[in-house]
Amino acid sequence: MNVAETIIAGGDDRAPAVWHGSRQWTYGELRAGAYALAARLSKQGLVKGDRVGLLAENGPFFIESYLGIMLAGLCVVPFQADSSDQTLGRIVASTGIKRIVVSTRFHHRIRPLAEAWGVALDVESDDRPVDGGDLGDRPALPEIDPQRDLAAIMFTSGSTGEPKGVMVTHRNIECNTRDILAYTQLSADDRAMVVLPFYYCYGASLLHTHLMAGGSLVVNNRFMFPEIVLKEMQERECTGLAGVPSTYQILLRKSRFAMREFPALRWLQQAGGRLPNPLIQEIRRAMPEVRLLVMYGQTEATARLSYLDPQRLDDKLGSIGKGLAGTKLEVLRPDGMPVRPGSDEVGEIVASGDNITAGYWDDPQETDRYFRNGKLYTGDLARVDAEGFLFIVDRARDFIKSMGNRVSPQEVEEVLAELPEVVEAAVVGVADEIWGEAIRAFVVPVHRGQLTAEDIRRHCLGRLPNYKIPQYVEFCDRLPKNAQGKVARSKLAAAPTLEGPHAP
Repeated sequence: MNVAETIIAGGDDRAPAVWHGSRQWTYGELRAGAYALAARLSKQGLVKGDRVGLLAENGPFFIESYLGIMLAGLCVVPFQADSSDQTLGRIVASTGIKRIVVSTRFHHRIRPLAEAWGVALDVESDDRPVDGGDLGDRPALPEIDPQRDLAAIMFTSGSTGEPKGVMVTHRNIECNTRDILAYTQLSADDRAMVVLPFYYCYGASLLHTHLMAGGSLVVNNRFMFPEIVLKEMQERECTGLAGVPSTYQILLRKSRFAMREFPALRWLQQAGGRLPNPLIQEIRRAMPEVRLLVMYGQTEATARLSYLDPQRLDDKLGSIGKGLAGTKLEVLRPDGMPVRPGSDEVGEIVASGDNITAGYWDDPQETDRYFRNGKLYTGDLARVDAEGFLFIVDRARDFIKSMGNRVSPQEVEEVLAELPEVVEAAVVGVADEIWGEAIRAFVVPVHRGQLTAEDIRRHCLGRLPNYKIPQYVEFCDRLPKNAQGKVARSKLAAAPTLEGPHAP
C-alpha cells in the first residue's frame, strides 16, 4: 500500500484540510493537486524509486507535492529552504535527483543551479485542479512494497553538522503515524497550528497525522512575530500547537501566550529536545486544562519513539515517558546489558520497531554505526525509574569533563531556565588548563542589560556544585539553531570567548 494514499484519503472532498493566509484548501483540492502531479511525473520518464527533490515553503503546494511524488511511486527528498547552494548541490548529487518540484517563491533561485546540475524543474502553476475529481480519472499507481520501497529521504544534521539522508519507507510512516494517532487521540475535529517546517520529521508528522485523521492544518510561516501566530490560533479555533523547546521558550518569554485565552485549545505537543522543567511547570500553571504531550524522537525513527502520558506529567517531570505501542525501547549499558530500573545506572537508548528507518542514504559507515541488528542506537543516555519511565541524562557527545567530573549541559541549562529574565540558554565546554573543560554559558535575556554575568553565577551557586558553575557567561540576542530548531552546540563551542574566566 502506498502510504500517501492512506494519508490523503482522511477527509471528505469538501472538508477543510489546510488554511494558509486568508485561503482555505479542501481535501478535494489537495487530492486533485497531488494526483495531478503524480500523473505528470509518471509521464516524464521517471520510474519507481527515482528520487525527486522538493523545494517549497510550508503550505498547500508543499503538501500536495510531497504526497504527489509519493503517489507516483517516487521518493521525495524535501530540501531545507535556507540550505546553501553548496549543500543543495551535494544532496542532489548524492541522491541522484532527476527532477525538482519547486514553488514559485524559490524558482528564480533554483533555476540556474538546476541548469548547472542538469536537473529538470517542475514549477508551481496557477493552472491547478480545483476539486477532487472522479476516482476513475486518477492515474494508475505502481505497486509498492511498503517495507522496502522508500517514501522519502529526510535530511538531518549529524554530529558533524554535515546533513545525512535518512531513508524512510512507506511502512515506517504508516506505523509511526498510527502509533502517534493512538496516543494523541486526534480526530477530524482537530485543527493544528503549524509553525514547524514540513521538511523536518516533526513537521512532517503533523502533516501525516492530521490528514490521516481527517483533521486540518493552519499553516503560519511568521513565527518571528509570535503574537500574529497566537491571534490566528484564536481566530481559527485551533485545537493544538506543536513546537520544539525554543518555540515554547519564545512564547513564554516574548509573547502573551500564557495570558491569552484559547477556548478551543485542548493539546500542546513538545519534542525536538528537552524543554526545561521550570517552563513545563509554567505552561501547566497557565493552562491546566490543556493536555501537554512531552515526546521524544529522532528522524532515524521516522519521527516519534516515546511520549509521556499527560496524567503523569507532574509526578514524572523531566521524563520522556515510555515507548510507543509499536516501539520497544531498551536502555543498555556499555556491556550490552539493560540498566537496572530504579538505580542510578545510565545507558544508551536503543530502539526497535517498524518505525526504525532503513539507515542513511549512501553512507554505510554511519549506518553500521547507529543501525545494528535491526535496532537504532540513538546516542542518547538515560536512566530508568522503578516504574519503567525513561529520563534522558544527555547525549554522550555533549558531556563536559570539568575537574574530572562529567557535567551534563542539560542540568546547568535547567538551572538557568529558572530565571524569568532568561528566554533560553545553552552550555558548552571550553578547554581550560586548570578545569580541563570550563563551563561556558550562552544566555539570551528577555531584555538586554537586565542581567549580569555575576547574577547568573550567583543564581547557579545556590543550586549547583562549584565545578558546574559557568566560568564564562556571554549574553546574545539568539542562539544558533539548525533546521529542526535545535541549538547548534558546535557553533557555540567554536565561537571566540568575549570575557576571561571567573572562578566560582
